[in-house]
Amino acid sequence: MATTRESTREQREAKLDELHERLTSAVEQLVSGEDWRRALAFAARFRARSFSNTLLIWAQHAGAYEAGRVPDPMPSYVAGYRQWQGLGRQVEKGQSGYMILAPVTGRFATATPSDPESWRRLGKGEKPRPGEVVRSKMITAKPAYVWDASQTAGDPIPEPPAPKLLEGEAPVGLWDGLAGLVEERGFTVLWVPHEGMIHGANGVTDYTAKTVAVRENMDPAAQVKTLAHELGHVLLHGPDQEDARQHRGIGEVEAESAALMIGAAHGMDTSGYTIPYVSTWAARVDGKEPVEIVKATGERVRKTALAILDQLDTVQVANGTPPGLDRDTPQHGHAAREPRRVEPFPEPEAQMASATPAIQRQGL
Repeated sequence: MATTRESTREQREAKLDELHERLTSAVEQLVSGEDWRRALAFAARFRARSFSNTLLIWAQHAGAYEAGRVPDPMPSYVAGYRQWQGLGRQVEKGQSGYMILAPVTGRFATATPSDPESWRRLGKGEKPRPGEVVRSKMITAKPAYVWDASQTAGDPIPEPPAPKLLEGEAPVGLWDGLAGLVEERGFTVLWVPHEGMIHGANGVTDYTAKTVAVRENMDPAAQVKTLAHELGHVLLHGPDQEDARQHRGIGEVEAESAALMIGAAHGMDTSGYTIPYVSTWAARVDGKEPVEIVKATGERVRKTALAILDQLDTVQVANGTPPGLDRDTPQHGHAAREPRRVEPFPEPEAQMASATPAIQRQGL
């Protein structure tokens, strides 16, 4: 007869299997550039969540909407059961939560942080030895639940200011913020009069000359979108990635996707973003399944866009976390906590970088 602990473990593993199947199904639906664009525009509104959890929320909310359990096709804010209670709201009876993946972390210590083999896991309550550095690392994941605001009732949710843009207008301060980040990486931002000077492109990143050129005969929104795209190349790609030259398509997807998320986070219209056929570039990476490539690319894009957005002093749309909720505060019970950052210790790279291009000039 199975013990309570064994039964609990089996239930958790069954839920994790279910989550894996749901996530795989959601990723497999991202077969075109248009599907990918919509998914990333959605992820920009829930950018505090991992790319995988964003897709899981997206898919489950769509099912809840089709079943008539929620009034709107798009979620607004999501949080755990106890987190909603902490904000003065209660999950309504009969509302099923959206199952997501919550990280399980452990503490590791070493006296030589640069040596990946030297890290040892600390036991519960164990203190590091004198001179040791302690860092957290994600070990595994467990199922957790979140509910959309429309599944709860109670105190009103305060709405933070949101950017409002006219067609062709760029968000206030976005160009200067992006240009500053480009220059921090040692690149010079150049204006060129027309696309004929940069091989017909809207923008070009030259790694040898350390320049980012943007044509000025476009409206401000297109200019800032192009600069965000080129900043994506600056941060994600470079000439040192020799093994990735054959995968230029993924590099263009990553740069354009990062720009899309930055734009969407500022209320910009994303319908003009052009992204290659997703299933085509994902299938061209030797030795890797397309589903895994899509998931890894989505997370790289999310982290890059988030790093950029965190450094911008601009008005941005909400990130899916209810106003007033501190998601880094420990929660108990049914609350789903997904820490924003877990500092990893050095270990071999997952080599997603090997699926990005390393060409001297990148153009949109």
